[in-house]
Amino acid sequence: MILRQIEFLGSFEKESQCPTDSLPEYAFIGRSNVGKSSLINMLLERKELARISSTPGKTQTLNYFQINDEWRIVDLPGYGYARISKKMRKQWKIMIDQYLTKRRNLVCVFTLIDSRHTLQLNDLEFINSLGIKGIPFVIVYTKIDKLKQEEVTENISQIRNGLLEHWETLPREFITSANTGSGRDEILEFVKEINNNTDF
Repeated sequence: MILRQIEFLGSFEKESQCPTDSLPEYAFIGRSNVGKSSLINMLLERKELARISSTPGKTQTLNYFQINDEWRIVDLPGYGYARISKKMRKQWKIMIDQYLTKRRNLVCVFTLIDSRHTLQLNDLEFINSLGIKGIPFVIVYTKIDKLKQEEVTENISQIRNGLLEHWETLPREFITSANTGSGRDEILEFVKEINNNTDF
């Protein structure tokens, strides 16, 4: 896929404030500090399009990026970040839930999992909630360049086995590194395939 045009459309605090047209949207979400902004920047070949910070919790709104005037990436706040107030955590949860359950443009949720760790409870809970709500999703393993290959393979195998205790089959998976660009072509081809087969 050739990315001819990329535009930041804005940040929105409610699903009802989001653009009203019918372009397909792909939401990106994961635990705080999973490397979401870095991954989005890698996919779009822009160094600072999505905000990157060493401090978790920087993404606090629904951030919209439009590609080729044909589809969008929606950057959602991370989950599992403890250093925010209970009130703010509740507000984020409501915002995310309303987007995921009400947004008719939403085609697929890219659920990011840090390959440096074994299966985390909040990852499992979030993925299971997508299944309960019937929301299409794929799994994206991030930061594979941070460990030796055998360690990445072992962790991903453990994560798969943990998920299979709750799922009969697993969705499509992508193994990525924002530093090396690994997984970029596969994700963009997946989006292209979905776009070509989605009638909006």
